[in-house]
Amino acid sequence: MKKIALFGLGHIGLPTASLFAKNGFQVIGVDINHDVVREVNSGISPIMEPGLNELVQEVVAENFLSATKDGITAAKNSDIMMVVVPTPVNEDNCSDLSAVISACENISHGLNEGDLVIIESTVPPCTCENIVIPILEKSGLKVSQDFGVAYTPERALPNNTLYEMTHNARVIGGINEKSAKQAANIYQRITVGDVIIVKNLVTAEMVKLIENTYRDTNIALANELAMVCESMNIDVIDAIEAANFHPRVNIHTPGPGVGGHCLSIDPYFIVEIAEQRGTPTKLIKTAREINDHMPNHVVKLIEDELIKIGKSLSNSKIALLGVAYKGNVADTRESPSIALIHDLIDKGSQVFAHDPYVSDDTIISMGAQPIEMQKALGCDSVVLMTDHDSYREISPDMIKSTIFICTRPILNPKEFKNNGVIFRGLGRF
Repeated sequence: MKKIALFGLGHIGLPTASLFAKNGFQVIGVDINHDVVREVNSGISPIMEPGLNELVQEVVAENFLSATKDGITAAKNSDIMMVVVPTPVNEDNCSDLSAVISACENISHGLNEGDLVIIESTVPPCTCENIVIPILEKSGLKVSQDFGVAYTPERALPNNTLYEMTHNARVIGGINEKSAKQAANIYQRITVGDVIIVKNLVTAEMVKLIENTYRDTNIALANELAMVCESMNIDVIDAIEAANFHPRVNIHTPGPGVGGHCLSIDPYFIVEIAEQRGTPTKLIKTAREINDHMPNHVVKLIEDELIKIGKSLSNSKIALLGVAYKGNVADTRESPSIALIHDLIDKGSQVFAHDPYVSDDTIISMGAQPIEMQKALGCDSVVLMTDHDSYREISPDMIKSTIFICTRPILNPKEFKNNGVIFRGLGRF
């Protein structure tokens, strides 16, 4: 039986470990968080994801999955090592690969001849060859000759992670053909989707970044169009929906910014490596600037409407509906609501927030005060930030506030205007 040591039991790592365990691998998950290790060993998923808790409970009970903080021992006792740790950016928007480096250092102390190391963490191109492999070779073993290395980017959508991991295409690159084929055979055990082998490691690293940069750039186009349409009293959603009937047009939906651990971070990895090579990335950087600016634009919408009724942001009560970065999830990583809260507080507003998926403690850590939805709808201004399904049920008679800013196109503006509510959206009238 093949044994896997998987480093990182987060939003991607734990589902991955559980699926391999479900499909006959002996998996030991490695994480630096004591609480995560304890919960997993108790058969409990610390990650909120449909179906995951039941899967973790099953594979732990059958002794196919366990967790530890001892990465060196886990590596020594395994044939396959997978690195699925976070790779954030720092204040300068440069990659922080400290978790990848730490995991690889642990692996280097437990690496054996014939082992395969697979990196899933999203990284700048050339990370495997320039950082990962040199660390692994500190073991005294030589890549290609003594051990293999492969890279495969994860593709998963929160709230649908298990389905996507078992159905989406999987892209794999290797240090050599043998490594790539070994990794392909492993992932074919957990997915019915296509397994695509690309030419080399760096190509596979680039694929994930291209995918998310495309989406981020497309959203930036939609956001810029929304701001232009606002200046012309054009409903941008009507315009985009009509434009998308063209067979070669697929413009995304505008919103209050881009969140999550992928779209708001991955484009910077391309910018970082391109700048090291003297290659300009004007479009990618501009798209990031546009999307990062959107919370500030939302503040301006609020302020403009308050001024019209003789109020100011200072001392006004502003309530946010939703602090998760997307609908029907509890994930607040890089959420545009965070920037909006800070900006409003800086301008003297009292900021409240409601989210059916996010804990009060998390809301407080963002700087806002938790509030019930009914009370939120009575503040000076209400800002719908997240497209949770429950917010689609908001009707005009529920709103006691004069100003309702809807940054997601999930409500019909006409219904609210006919009931005396000042309703503003992003490029919507």
